[in-house]
Amino acid sequence: MGTVFFRTLFIYFTVLLVMRLMGKREVGQLSTFDLVVAIMIAEIAVFPMQELQKPLYMGVIPMFILVGAEIFISYLCLHCKFLRRFVDGYPSVLIAEGKIMEKEMRKQRYNINDLMGQLRQKNVFNILDVEYAILETSGELSVMLKNTKRSVTPEDLNLNPAYENIPAPLVLDGEVLPENLEYLGLSRIWLEDELKRYGLELKNVLYASMDCQGKLYISEKLAPVKTKNKN
Repeated sequence: MGTVFFRTLFIYFTVLLVMRLMGKREVGQLSTFDLVVAIMIAEIAVFPMQELQKPLYMGVIPMFILVGAEIFISYLCLHCKFLRRFVDGYPSVLIAEGKIMEKEMRKQRYNINDLMGQLRQKNVFNILDVEYAILETSGELSVMLKNTKRSVTPEDLNLNPAYENIPAPLVLDGEVLPENLEYLGLSRIWLEDELKRYGLELKNVLYASMDCQGKLYISEKLAPVKTKNKN
């Protein structure tokens, strides 16, 4: 029983490490090659937990060989256009200038229900609003609306809004992020003083951030639930 427990934990952390080495792409963004590698790793990971009489390394080494091959081929794809097209494929235009490309849809074995379903996922419910729709290599559908159906932007109104940056997190779950404080030219003492103004301590802060306008946002942790003993 102890052997099974140890092997399961070891394989779990090994697979976790291997998947981290493969990169940060989401499952829906995996190429065909990445997906094949992921499936093979999952199959290999089961082997050491089922065949207890086999050495553990016989399941671990193939996983690292696969991820090494994946990293190597991904590197080659950066420099070889032919290999990149072979491994990842290429996007397919399904709607061009408002017209459905039926021939391309048949080539991709992509029916009209698939098209309408993915358009709805993009909040497009009328195909007349679409100028271009491109099926990406990941299977996602990219949609370009007709110019009369797009949202109005400040540029359309000849406006020049002020620069806006993403808010910088300062505290995460009670822990200060010193690199962000340094980036903003602030100090831990300043942060603690600001929290005291709201009657808070660092340990009681779930999240705190500052936007580009200098506004401080603070979210307090929930107070622990107190239970009363029944007498």
